[in-house]
Amino acid sequence: MAIASCKHYRRSQYLTEAGSYNNEHIQKRGLVDHLLQTAREAAEAAAKIHRRDAGYITLAGATVKARADYVSKTDLDAQEAALEVIHANHPDHTILAEESDEPLEDQLARWDGRPLWIVDPLDGTANFLHEHPHYCASVAVAVEGQPVAGAIVSGSTGERWWASAGEGAFKSGKRIHVSTERPLIEALVGTGFPFKMLDLMPEYLGQLDRVLRSASGVRRAGSAALDLCYLAQGSLDAFWEEILMPWDFAAGMILVQEAGGVLTRSDGADLEIAPGTVRGANSGSLLDELLGVLQ
Repeated sequence: MAIASCKHYRRSQYLTEAGSYNNEHIQKRGLVDHLLQTAREAAEAAAKIHRRDAGYITLAGATVKARADYVSKTDLDAQEAALEVIHANHPDHTILAEESDEPLEDQLARWDGRPLWIVDPLDGTANFLHEHPHYCASVAVAVEGQPVAGAIVSGSTGERWWASAGEGAFKSGKRIHVSTERPLIEALVGTGFPFKMLDLMPEYLGQLDRVLRSASGVRRAGSAALDLCYLAQGSLDAFWEEILMPWDFAAGMILVQEAGGVLTRSDGADLEIAPGTVRGANSGSLLDELLGVLQ
């Protein structure tokens, strides 16, 4: 899969010359606070659709996009609800949404440096259609290629997570942090199966075997966005997945970073708003240990 780069976009006025967020400037203008509020409202609007349809929209009423990959009326209505909130507050911003009619590459190609909203209206669609409670709405906004605000809402449990650049990560109003630094043998690790790209399965199964032998345990629940929430709140110590789309990890990315964790690609490179591998941990040392096992 070709990895789309976002390096060519112009430097934002909200970044310092060193590339870090100029939080004083951002907060003075109230931009990030407004972006975060919109992200939270958009995620809530999508989760409201989840609650409306839970138990009524099932696998029988879904459309198959690809093997074991579904889209339902709930996905489409939840996306419409989230985008309505975003458009009302930021009509000149750009949108990257999972259920768009445009391919991912075309959506990224239209990104011209304006803030980019990254929306997964229902992460964990298969779970939702099977009445498994592990699903959520995920909304983030990126400035100059990096998420600056994000929100994730679980329609089934009512749990809410949010974060913004330089302001920390929160769950239902309480500050959250990653778990205490520990070696891999004591770590609980989250993962996801490459079910859309079965040619990766032999390599992945080798990774799974090595991690199972090296860690305290491995968990796979079917929503990368929620897995990253659990990493941010300390319920997981590390995470890896072979292929994730930007809408799968963008909101979780800002959550983990603001909670004190680290996320990279499989080669240790910084994450970009593009599809590819994702590796995360509560500390650099644990991430290095995980990367070594996965190679």
